[in-house]
Amino acid sequence: MTNSTALRIAAFLGVLAVGLGAFGAHGLKDLLARNGTSAIWEKAVFYHFIHAIMLFILAGRTPLHCGAWFSFLAGILIFSGSMYLLALTNARWLGAITPFGGVSFIVGWLWLVIQPNGTANLR
Repeated sequence: MTNSTALRIAAFLGVLAVGLGAFGAHGLKDLLARNGTSAIWEKAVFYHFIHAIMLFILAGRTPLHCGAWFSFLAGILIFSGSMYLLALTNARWLGAITPFGGVSFIVGWLWLVIQPNGTANLR
């Protein structure tokens, strides 16, 4: 993956985080209130946004930290994605998937602790 592609994906995920945050606060307000899942939606947006910013930062570095980058991407998709679905559907079994995304976030951060200069990337 090139830095340019990684930057574009990160930027798109940032746009998506802002859009989903606004949509949850306005367009989905009644549904989330009925489900009692507003806090879940907000937590999903929070982690999504923080890690989208991190994806953008990593994409601007050379060499690209592919391991950490893909771990954060997986975390957004699995952690935030499962929480978005849980908030919308109130299907509590989705909560069993969420920790796998959390582990992906942790792996991404640990990857940066172990390889802060990106010397062991996955290109």
